[in-house]
Amino acid sequence: MTEKKNDNKPVSRYESREQAFILGFEMLFPGNDNIYELIEAADESFEEFTVSDYAKKTTMGVEAHKEELDGIIEKYLKSGWKLSRIPKVALAVMRLAIYEMKYDKTVPVSVSINEAVELAKKYTIDDSGFVNGVLGAVARNEKFESD
Repeated sequence: MTEKKNDNKPVSRYESREQAFILGFEMLFPGNDNIYELIEAADESFEEFTVSDYAKKTTMGVEAHKEELDGIIEKYLKSGWKLSRIPKVALAVMRLAIYEMKYDKTVPVSVSINEAVELAKKYTIDDSGFVNGVLGAVARNEKFESD
């Protein structure tokens, strides 16, 4: 990931968010259903880097609230769309962003959306507009304490 094991230099919030996204994406595949094992494997896979505390906390939060987050996403999909139709990258990005909007009061809603769109641009070919549209609808219609 991005935090050096032998260096106390903190990683940026974007890098931590990217780590959380990658872990959340990995959780979408069969056999990766234990978040603790996945984080440990990620830490062990990289000799120079470790998973940030923010990424660990956020990934565990997303996993704990996955059904609720998916329910929010489904509410704002176009008619006829199911959660299973959403590409895994887009789903992982949206879960992360909605988790931040709802549970991380240190991150403004607009920042969560912008960072999610940037991750979608980086990891997908053309899902960033879809991600932006769904998250924009969520932000306009859901009430979060940070609003």
